[in-house]
Amino acid sequence: MEKTIDHVGIAVRDIEGSKDFYINVLGGTFIDHYVSEASGVESEVAVLYVNGLQTELLAPTNNTTSPIARFIKQKGKGVHHIAYHVHDLDEALKELEEQGIRVLDHTRRMNKHGRRLIYLNPADTEGTIIEYCDYPE
Repeated sequence: MEKTIDHVGIAVRDIEGSKDFYINVLGGTFIDHYVSEASGVESEVAVLYVNGLQTELLAPTNNTTSPIARFIKQKGKGVHHIAYHVHDLDEALKELEEQGIRVLDHTRRMNKHGRRLIYLNPADTEGTIIEYCDYPE
């Protein structure tokens, strides 16, 4: 199944300051800003496009339970994940299972923009956090 980069997620501490950099320095276009308090997400998200590539700035809203807070504590600010668009998430998950690649089932969800997503187990991706996503109609 073909996979293309959908977006890059960047862990930040300050959404507004980071937005300024992506808009004023990189020439990005601001698209949306929202908060997700879903269990296991607890993040503030700013969506921008820089030269056609979507970038999501992710800041923790709960420093105890947010995976972004844990990420920043362990690795610091920076690239959190790379998301790959697949034509059909369910089919892509079957392919991963056949290949022995595990996913983090608790991360499967649909975001506010109608994107279905799930994260692959970093133990099976050489430590990189990878998201698979699709946009069902």
